[in-house]
Amino acid sequence: MHNRDIQAAWQYHDGTKHSYASIRNNPHFLDWANRPLPFKIYPTIEGLALPRDVPQTGVAALAAISEPVGSAGESVPGIEDLARILYFSAGITKQRKSPGGEIYFRAAACTGALYEIELYVINSDLKGLDAGVYHFNPADVSLRLLRKGDFRGNLAQATAMEPAVTHAPATIICTGTYWRNAWKYQARTYRHFGWDNGTLLANMLAVSAASGLPAEVVLGFVDAEVNGLLDLDTRREVSLCLVAVGHTSDSSPVAIKEISPLGFETVPLSKREVDYPAMLEMHGACSLESEEEVLEWRGGPPIFPNLASAGQAGVLQPLPAGEEPKDTIEQVILRRGSTRRFDKTALMTLAELSTILERATRGILADFLTPGAQLNDLYLIVHAVEGLKPGAYFFRREGNVLEVLKEGRFRAEAGHLGLDQQLPAEACVDVFFLADLNRILERYGNRGYRAVQLEAGTIGGRMYLGAYAQRLGASGLTFFDDDVVDFFSPHARGKSAIFLLAIGKPLKRTPV
Repeated sequence: MHNRDIQAAWQYHDGTKHSYASIRNNPHFLDWANRPLPFKIYPTIEGLALPRDVPQTGVAALAAISEPVGSAGESVPGIEDLARILYFSAGITKQRKSPGGEIYFRAAACTGALYEIELYVINSDLKGLDAGVYHFNPADVSLRLLRKGDFRGNLAQATAMEPAVTHAPATIICTGTYWRNAWKYQARTYRHFGWDNGTLLANMLAVSAASGLPAEVVLGFVDAEVNGLLDLDTRREVSLCLVAVGHTSDSSPVAIKEISPLGFETVPLSKREVDYPAMLEMHGACSLESEEEVLEWRGGPPIFPNLASAGQAGVLQPLPAGEEPKDTIEQVILRRGSTRRFDKTALMTLAELSTILERATRGILADFLTPGAQLNDLYLIVHAVEGLKPGAYFFRREGNVLEVLKEGRFRAEAGHLGLDQQLPAEACVDVFFLADLNRILERYGNRGYRAVQLEAGTIGGRMYLGAYAQRLGASGLTFFDDDVVDFFSPHARGKSAIFLLAIGKPLKRTPV
């Protein structure tokens, strides 16, 4: 079983670390003439237009990101529900001209605005939508029918009869397209798969909850079976996770259908693509190959409780209850962007920071997590938070408190850790995601690497929404891996840097 050979994950992780030397010894210049298309296009399949005038849910963003819907009883989405979930997860919300052409900004943040995550839907007969396997195209807000009929039985089999999937009227499959991101980020793209899939999931789970629909993330599945169902060219695109949406109490099994190759034409992303074998090898190493392996992977003991802060605690700073902005989840998603400059002179309040941290970390409903468990630990560099001394902190989720690691003004250090960029030096606070990869890989195998990156992106995506709900800004960033760990050590010794999110007040542009 490749998944249990965890040296593969370590080889990829160590081989894609950023350091001061690696950045300068590996210059990479963008070939704008060869920039990949931002959409997957099936030119021979007519699109089924999704409704665009779907009513908003009216649910406040902070409630949507932190209060999931239970799966008791019947909860079946219709085509309007799916249209809302798909659009506010991956739809185009803004566009802007650039030297490289038109840039289409989507509902969820994505590294480099390259949007390598694709969405597919597998559903039973729903109100307004026949059973089938569909691809979602954000360019025209439509579905393309790839297979006609109910293939939920095939999906259930691939997940070893995971209850969330077997009882779901619809399941959304998230895939990653290597080249669309690797054009800029090269082999580090496999990390970005987790981040970018995760920020999209934050939106998807929130909008599903606001729509009154349960939704659960599923990572336990036989990769080849799901890839085959979607007829993916797996040297270019691979399935990353499933999201079971809705619930029906009908327990009768859906028939398993024969799967044959489809061979539909797709428009090439670029004139030429560059291969980065390290990311393909990482995906292969974390793929599950049989239903028995899925059951073994899912059936092990959970990583819980979080043991990150064992030992003598430093000074603890309780976090106050925050306010409850009333903007709906849809309004916040439409307003959200990735901040390009922060106002270095501005302050955010301790209550605002508390709201972001507490709401984003209430737990993700996923088959690899027990309720309340979390793979990532959150470390902060605080620059400008009213009522909180500047310094480095560790967030203790169990008590909603910050543990003081060291006091001091660390804007210059934060800028360096964030790949010598200005954003983390200008922000009010920088949130670093670190994880004990030894424990995670020991428990989950190489698939744990996919899980920890995905969880970081999802929590980070919730922080984006929490920040914008309070009229703040946020931006995800990359980092110098080992320097981050060193900065937060000895507390963070033995952990690995996973993700970074800078939060602050956007700098208002001065009219020319």
